Amino acid sequence: MISGAAARAAMLAQSVLAIAACTQMGNSPPAESGSTTSAAATTTGLTAEQRAAGWRALFDGSSTDAWRGYKEQGLPAGWRIESGVLTKTGPVGDIITKDQFGNFQLAFDWKLSPGGNAGLFYRGTEEYDHIYWSAPEYQLLDDAGHPDGKSRLTSAGADYGLYPSAAGVVKPADQWNSTLLVVNGKTVQHWLNGQKLLEYEIGSADWQAKVKASKFAAYPNYGLAPKGYIGFQGDHDGTLSLRNVRIRELK
Repeated sequence: MISGAAARAAMLAQSVLAIAACTQMGNSPPAESGSTTSAAATTTGLTAEQRAAGWRALFDGSSTDAWRGYKEQGLPAGWRIESGVLTKTGPVGDIITKDQFGNFQLAFDWKLSPGGNAGLFYRGTEEYDHIYWSAPEYQLLDDAGHPDGKSRLTSAGADYGLYPSAAGVVKPADQWNSTLLVVNGKTVQHWLNGQKLLEYEIGSADWQAKVKASKFAAYPNYGLAPKGYIGFQGDHDGTLSLRNVRIRELK
């Protein structure tokens, strides 16, 4: 049997090789992205390397102090911590960070029950009745089990309704996925399981045309806040589980 130290060393070596390969293809993840493809995926806190690189835990497996409900002071009923995992089952209120963020890298692990549907919101405000009227959404979905999986515009990893994601990257229901979201100025990148899915420029002619042709056209400030809340959608059926939620602010 391989010792724990040897296994961690082997996984780290594999991660380094994978990053090197991506760099040669011009599709490398951001430096020190805190990728959960390494041995750190099994932990609930930050590694020494992540702390040194400026990462901060938003959920460390034991506390929800960084979170509250959308337009609420406390955490909505239905969100709970089980064995170091933040989870909800069935429709509950959306949650948002207590702090606001402008430019950042956000990394986390997630999984959904069969047919599950959820989302990650960024730079959200509380000016509207719902956060998705102001905040772009990184779609979290069981592609194989939910009707939204029939369109790449609403599948896992998509910028919901605007920019499609690549097929075949998300893992099946009840398996952990690793997401990295990079928001820097007007540039946004969606990563899933170590693969870059898409990139877009907020306010570009292409982006404006897509918003105008979507349901978000009804909300004049959609996607335009330079700083806002990060949120997770809770109002759909199914179980959503989250772990290793961490952020690094960019200058």
